Amino acid sequence: MTAIKAISSNRRLCSALLLGTALGGLAAPAFAQETAPAETTAPPAETVPQPEAPVTAPPATPPATTAAPPAAILLTPPAPIGTIRSITVSGSQRLETQTVLSYTSLRVGEPYTRERLDEALRDLYATELFADVQIRDDQGALTIQVSENPVVNRIILEGNERLKNDKIAPEIRLAPREIFTRSKVRADVARIIELYRRQGRFAASVEPKIVELDQNRVDLIFEINEGPRSKVRQINILGNEAFSDGDLRSEMATKETNLLSFLGSGNTFDPDRLAFDQQKLRQFYLTEGYADFRVISAVAELTPDKRDFIITYVVEEGERYKFGDVAIESDLRDLGADRLRPIVSIDTGDWYNAKQIEDTITLLNETAGLLGYAFADVRPQFQRNEDERTMDVTFRVGDAPRVYVERIDINGNTVTRDKVIRREFRLAEGDPFNSVQVKRSRDRIQSLGFFQENLEIEQTPGSSPDRVVLSVDVEERPTGSLQVSAGFSSLERFLVNLSIEQRNFMGKGQTVQASANYSSYSKSVQLGFTEPYLFDRNISLGGDIYRRDFENFNFVNNDRNTTYKQLQTGGQVRVGVPLTEYMSLLGRYSLNLDDVTLDEGIFFTDPDGANGPLPPACDPLKAGRYLCDAIGERTTSSVGYSLIYDTLDNRLRPSKGERLILNQDFAGLGGSVKYLRTRASAVKYFPLGSGGFVFSTSVEGGYIHSFEDSPGPGRDPVRLIDRFFLGESQLRGFDIRGVGPRVIRRGFDAEGNIIPGKDGILADDALGGRAYYTGRAELQLPFGDDLGLRPSIYVDAGALFGLDDPQLVGLSPDDPQAQDRCVDTDGNSTPVPSGGCPTGSVRLGGATPFQEFYVGDTPKPRVSVGFGINWISPFGPFRIDIAKALITAEGDDTKLFTFNVGTAF
Repeated sequence: MTAIKAISSNRRLCSALLLGTALGGLAAPAFAQETAPAETTAPPAETVPQPEAPVTAPPATPPATTAAPPAAILLTPPAPIGTIRSITVSGSQRLETQTVLSYTSLRVGEPYTRERLDEALRDLYATELFADVQIRDDQGALTIQVSENPVVNRIILEGNERLKNDKIAPEIRLAPREIFTRSKVRADVARIIELYRRQGRFAASVEPKIVELDQNRVDLIFEINEGPRSKVRQINILGNEAFSDGDLRSEMATKETNLLSFLGSGNTFDPDRLAFDQQKLRQFYLTEGYADFRVISAVAELTPDKRDFIITYVVEEGERYKFGDVAIESDLRDLGADRLRPIVSIDTGDWYNAKQIEDTITLLNETAGLLGYAFADVRPQFQRNEDERTMDVTFRVGDAPRVYVERIDINGNTVTRDKVIRREFRLAEGDPFNSVQVKRSRDRIQSLGFFQENLEIEQTPGSSPDRVVLSVDVEERPTGSLQVSAGFSSLERFLVNLSIEQRNFMGKGQTVQASANYSSYSKSVQLGFTEPYLFDRNISLGGDIYRRDFENFNFVNNDRNTTYKQLQTGGQVRVGVPLTEYMSLLGRYSLNLDDVTLDEGIFFTDPDGANGPLPPACDPLKAGRYLCDAIGERTTSSVGYSLIYDTLDNRLRPSKGERLILNQDFAGLGGSVKYLRTRASAVKYFPLGSGGFVFSTSVEGGYIHSFEDSPGPGRDPVRLIDRFFLGESQLRGFDIRGVGPRVIRRGFDAEGNIIPGKDGILADDALGGRAYYTGRAELQLPFGDDLGLRPSIYVDAGALFGLDDPQLVGLSPDDPQAQDRCVDTDGNSTPVPSGGCPTGSVRLGGATPFQEFYVGDTPKPRVSVGFGINWISPFGPFRIDIAKALITAEGDDTKLFTFNVGTAF
C-alpha cells in the first residue's frame, strides 16, 4: 500500500534532526539508553566551586575544606561510562555494517562517554543517508538502530501552469535513483520559489510531498501554488520639492498598476528594476541641474496578502546649479582647442546637465577619431562655486598617438564565413583609424540580419601605442525558415502559405527562396536566388521566376464579388552596383505574360449575327466597358532601374537615418505594351530622446505614361492591370483599393428613381489611376517591447487620380431588355401580354435596370488617423489597425478595423 505524506516531523524526536513541519533547522541530537542497575550508575561529575570574591592572597590557616585554586579554573573531562564490548548495526538495507560503522568514531575495546555517543549520532545524521538513528547501550554492548533514507523513484511537478516543467526541472538538484534527503528537498523548494520570484510571483509557495513505495522508494511531488504576479500597487516619493511625484514616476521603468498595465510588464515588481530606477532618478535630476542629488533609501514592502508591493523612495534634491565657465584644453598637435570649441554646445548660464557633458565627451572622441586618434583621452574637470551655484567645466583632451588598424578579429561565426562579415567593414587592416567608418561598419553588419541586435565593434590597443585591434563578437541567429502556415486575414480570408527561405545560404550571404501560396482569391508559386557579391566583387545578381493567379474583386453590401481573373507567368533578372557608400544602382529586366479573363457565364452573351450565332462576347451591360476592354493576353517586356540612397542604421528595425528611392521601368522592348512607370519614395526616422520613441515621416508618389494611342473614346491607353491602386495597407482607414477612380452602378426603385446611398449600389469597381501620392507620419511607442509588441500612432494621407473618363453604360427601367419576356419552345421571345405568357412559353425576368457613375478621380488628399500594434505572438505575426478616415471623396470605401494573423503548425 502506498500513501502520500507531507514531509513533516511526524516521526520520532530524532527525525527532527533533518526536517520539521516547516522544513526548519536542526534539532539537538538525542540517544536512548537502557536503564542499568543503580549500583553501576556512574557517579555525577564533580562540580567546580566558584569563589564568592577575588582572592588576593592565600589565608594563613587553610580551611577544613579545600577548594580548587581560584587563579585557574580546571574543567574535569567527563568520566567514561564504560568500555565498548560490542557494536551491532540493525535496520540497514542497502548499506553494509562496516560502512555504517565507518561513519562513526566508536570502536570495540575503547572507553566511551555520552558525548562520544552524541558525536556518533551527529556523524551518522551528517551523511544524510538515514532518516532515523538511535543508539542503545546495554552495559557496553552498543546497538546502532538506523532507518535509511529512501531512494527517489521519480519527481513530479503539480500545479505549475505559468512555468512549464522544462523551466523548473533545471532548478531541481534531486534526481531519480538518488538518496532522498530533506536538506536537498529544502534547497530545491527554495530554488523553485526563487525562480517564481524572478518572474514576479512572490506569493508562490511549494509544498513537497512523498508517495511511499515498496523497496524503500518514494515518489517526490512538488505541489506548486504559483499565485498571482506581485504588482506594484503604489510608488511613494519623499523629499522631492522641485518635481511632482508624477514627474518622477514617469522617469522610472517601474510603473504603478493601472487599467493599461496589461500592455506591458512595468507594473510587475522586480528587485533589479528597483536599483535601475534609482539610477534613472539620479540621471533625471542631473540633467535638471541638481548635481548633489542622491537617493537616501529605497524600500519595497510586500503587502500582507503577498500580492502587491508598495515602494517608497526617500530623496535629497540638493541645490540647483548652472554652467559657469566652459573651456577646452587640447594636447593633440593637429586638433587644437580653437578647432574643438565650436563642437561644444554648452553655454554659460544654462542649467547644469550631466547628459550634455556625456554627449560632449562622445562628440569630442568621435571628432578625434575622425583624424585617427582612437584612444583620445577626454576628461571633464569640474570646479564648483557653491556661493554662485555654478559649475565650471573644462574638457581636457590628452595627447594620444595617431592610430592605425592592426587587425580585425571576428569571433562567434560558426556558419557565416569570415569574408561575408569582412566585406562589410569600411576599414581594412593597415588603414588609419576612423570612428565614423567603424560605426558604418557596425551598421552594415547589423543590417545583414544574420546576427544579434545591438552588435558592437570593440576597440582594443594593439601591439604598439599607434595600433588598434577591431574585434566583433557575433551571435548568429537562424537565417533559414521553413514555414507551413495557415491563417485568416481581412483581405484574403482563409490562406495557406508554404515557403522555404535561406538568407545566408551555405554561409555565403546568398538568398535562396521558394514559396507557394493559396487563398480564396490568389494562388502563386515563386523561386528566387540572389548573390550579393558576384565573384567577390561588390556586384549583386539575382533572379526570380513565378506564376501568379489573382482574382480581382469588389465589395457590395459587405459581399465580396469576383470581377476579373489575372494569370501572370514571368521572371526577372536583377543586377546591382554601389555608386557611393550610401548610394547604389539596381537594374532589372522583366518578362511577363498576362491573361485577363472574365466569367463567361456571368459577363458574356451569345450575340446573333447576320450569318447566324456568333461566339460569346463580353457584354458591357453585364461587365462594364472598362472590364471588357481589359480581357485578353498581353506580353510585357520591360527594363528598369532603382536608384537608392540609404543611411538607415538598421534596415530591419530602423531608428534613425533616411532612405530615398527612385524607380523607373520602361516597357516596350518587344511585347505588346509600351509605357514608362516612375515611382519615388522617401522615408526618414528620428529617435526622440533616449526612451525608445521613434518618429518617422515618409512620402511616395508615382506616374505611368503610355506610349500608345488611346484605343478609342472613353478608353484609357494604360491597361487596367498596369495602373496604380491605392488603399489598405498603403492608406490605412480605407478598404483595399478603396481610394481613386471607380465606376459605381446604382439601381432604380419601383418609381424609376435612382436609389441613393449604399443600398442602391449594384457594383463598385476600382479602375486604378495613372498617378498617385501618399504621405505618412508615424510615432512608434516603446511600450510592450518585452512582450513582442510594437504599437504606433499615425496619420496617413494620399490620393489616386489621372484616368481618362471611361465610357459609361446604363439600362433604364423602360428599356425592353429590362422587361420580362415570354420564351417559347423555339427560343423566340416576346413581350409579356396582359394575360400572361401563353401555354408552352416560359416567363423570363428582364435585366436589372441600372446607371453607371464615374467618381473618385481627384487629386484631393484623403486623410486618416489611427493606432496600430504589431505583435509577434506565440501563434504567429499579428497586426491590428484601428484607423478613422477624416477626409474622403465621393466613392471612397472606408474601413475602421483591419487585422492579419497567421499561425504556424
